[in-house]
Amino acid sequence: MSVKAALREQRIETPSWAYANSGTRFKVFAQQGVPRTAYEKIDDAAVVHRLTGVAPTVALHIPWDKVDDYGKLASHARDRGVALGAINSNVFQDDDYKLGSVCHPDASVRRKAIGHLLECVDIMDATGSRDLKLWFADGLNYPGQDNIRARQDRLAEALSEVYARLGGDQRMLLEYKLFEPAFYTTDVPDWGTAYAHCLQLGEKAQVVIDTGHHAPGTNIEFIVSFLLRVNKLGAFDFNSRFYADDDLMVGAADPFQLFRIMHEIVLADALKPAAGIAFMLDQCHNLEPKIPAIIRSVLNVQEATAKALLVDHEALSQAQQAGDVLGANAALMDAYNTDVRPLLRELREEMGLDPDPMAAYARSGYAEQIVRERVGGEAAGWGA
Repeated sequence: MSVKAALREQRIETPSWAYANSGTRFKVFAQQGVPRTAYEKIDDAAVVHRLTGVAPTVALHIPWDKVDDYGKLASHARDRGVALGAINSNVFQDDDYKLGSVCHPDASVRRKAIGHLLECVDIMDATGSRDLKLWFADGLNYPGQDNIRARQDRLAEALSEVYARLGGDQRMLLEYKLFEPAFYTTDVPDWGTAYAHCLQLGEKAQVVIDTGHHAPGTNIEFIVSFLLRVNKLGAFDFNSRFYADDDLMVGAADPFQLFRIMHEIVLADALKPAAGIAFMLDQCHNLEPKIPAIIRSVLNVQEATAKALLVDHEALSQAQQAGDVLGANAALMDAYNTDVRPLLRELREEMGLDPDPMAAYARSGYAEQIVRERVGGEAAGWGA
């Protein structure tokens, strides 16, 4: 497949919550024109897809995107030229989850959390979504606070019950995170823990790699390669970090890392949608305007992917087999140092799109329109 053909098939899912107000534990800076409803979030996601041509789905987060009729919401998305993607659960914003959700020592709290996860599968049935994405804030702050092994047992039991509820074409995506909000130990802290649970559950359970959820210096592309090899990589949550889980725009902090990740994807022929890997953004745009930031993020992923597709694999393989360390490295660096922006502008023109999506959005007047129209009501997001 040609580079352009592969890029034309690329799919990047945007997150509904990235269009809403967000911030840190210190402050949320509200912006004008942000969506007030799940419907308006979808409207904004549709604009991103219309301008980039590669973002046809939007992930939902429950209960942030809770509506009375999910079939109606799915229909609204179709009318806007997009579809509903992964359903993300939320078992971290209720006072009952202070000591955990599915790992909580109290069985009644665990039952409440599992009930929410099962509700999310019901929502998947209504929206036609394939993926249930699970991230657990569960963990401990102090040694002795709870029984670490018992918490793993509780986690396994909860995952097993939810897994059994999945439909034939539905998947469970299990995300991990090194720390925060827990600081002593997190119940799903790393890819190995997530992998072990998914392996025990079955083929419909896959690991999610959030690029901001690792210790500094972690070789993420190794994790990508390993999980690809064992067919357990289900999705990415793309973002950037400088220190912890910063949730900055993907490619902003370390574009070379993003290129190396996408190189492993291309090597495994896992870029095409048929490979089953969901490439999703998971970001919070606290300072920058929402929609342009999401467009920029999509473009950053496209650029990293285009460079990965330009790697001369024959030259790379020959250098590797010959033990030519510098030659092999040069094969990667030559591709990484290529300016792929002209190629992507040309591709967009061939797809009937504006070659510069950022400039097209600025000219469109949509930012001014939503500021005028979205007056009154309560802006979506969470306060601090």
